[in-house]
Amino acid sequence: MISCFYKVAISIILMLFCCGLFAQQDSTKMLLSYEMDFRFRIEHDWNSMKSNGSLRTDRSRLRYRFRTGIKFEKSWYSFGCRIRTGDLRKQQDPQLTLGKGLEEFGSLPLGFEKIYFKGQFDKFKFSFGKFDYPFTKSNELFWSDNVFPEGIALEHSFDLGSTNLAPLKLTAGHFVLSSNGQSFFNDAYIQGAQLTLQTQNKLFSFFPGLFTFRNIPNIPDGAHTFHLDYSILNLGTNIRLPFETPLSLEFDFYQNMEDYTNNPDVESRFADERSGYAIGIKWGTLKQADSWLFKLTYSNIERYAILDYMAQNDWGRWDYSAFNSPDGRLSNYEGIELVAAYAISEKLNVVAKYYMIEQLVPIGLFSENGQRLRLDLNVSL
Repeated sequence: MISCFYKVAISIILMLFCCGLFAQQDSTKMLLSYEMDFRFRIEHDWNSMKSNGSLRTDRSRLRYRFRTGIKFEKSWYSFGCRIRTGDLRKQQDPQLTLGKGLEEFGSLPLGFEKIYFKGQFDKFKFSFGKFDYPFTKSNELFWSDNVFPEGIALEHSFDLGSTNLAPLKLTAGHFVLSSNGQSFFNDAYIQGAQLTLQTQNKLFSFFPGLFTFRNIPNIPDGAHTFHLDYSILNLGTNIRLPFETPLSLEFDFYQNMEDYTNNPDVESRFADERSGYAIGIKWGTLKQADSWLFKLTYSNIERYAILDYMAQNDWGRWDYSAFNSPDGRLSNYEGIELVAAYAISEKLNVVAKYYMIEQLVPIGLFSENGQRLRLDLNVSL
């Protein structure tokens, strides 16, 4: 991973590089584009046991999400932003629950989801600000689609001179999880480096990556009692079978290479819980009207295989609410996700999802579990 010294050097080089590009005259017109989408969700949770053996009350909710954004593009660069509904303390979940406002029929919380500047020069790309997760992934089990990191990302493509292989893509990034006003060494930060290899026909892709997390609070939103480091190797593969039917397979493996054996802050029963994997099979897409998509995913994610409050919080209702944080804590589980979706039109679809999870290592006397059913209506411009 990139040391703090190299982070500073790279930042300076990038700034000088961008200033040089800005100095060039460019008469190309500025292009303006915008986006907007809305989701309405029906959700029911049941048969969910707590760590003390008692059952959580079954819960039914009506929820919705709204997002809109704008982007300006000119020649080699672009910049833009997007806002969304959602609890500003809950990066994993932009949905709002009907009837759970601060006042009866009160106004809704909105926040900036993305604010960024991006550029491209030949085979080199860069991003500054708060933007989409820049690395290749097949699912949200390591990093949620709703979490937009803040920092710097770089990408460079290398032509392999092959008629069968697409250019090799190298992506690297430095993201600040929490800045404390001191040196780079004391920030809570995340660094990643990933290679993406893909065939020209996109039937096969392989994306190994190494991600380091430093000075990470064990509990989000300020209720932490200690900090922890992660060094996670992720091996991801996506295989689309060469048949007429759109059938594809996904596999992800995660291995945290940090040794917690002698870490006094980590309980001994969790010290070696550092690996995980997910297997998925998918048929179909929702790119055209009157099309179907079906997917089955099995995941087995140990306690420290991922950083739980940066990953998805869809599979169950486990969270850090006992520590005054709304964020999810979905690691230390095995479970399945079943998806059935239908595209009414290119911009309108319905998606049904079923989840069932079970805790791997109990955090109390009993293993937590749960089941969840969702039905989403999605519409976009």
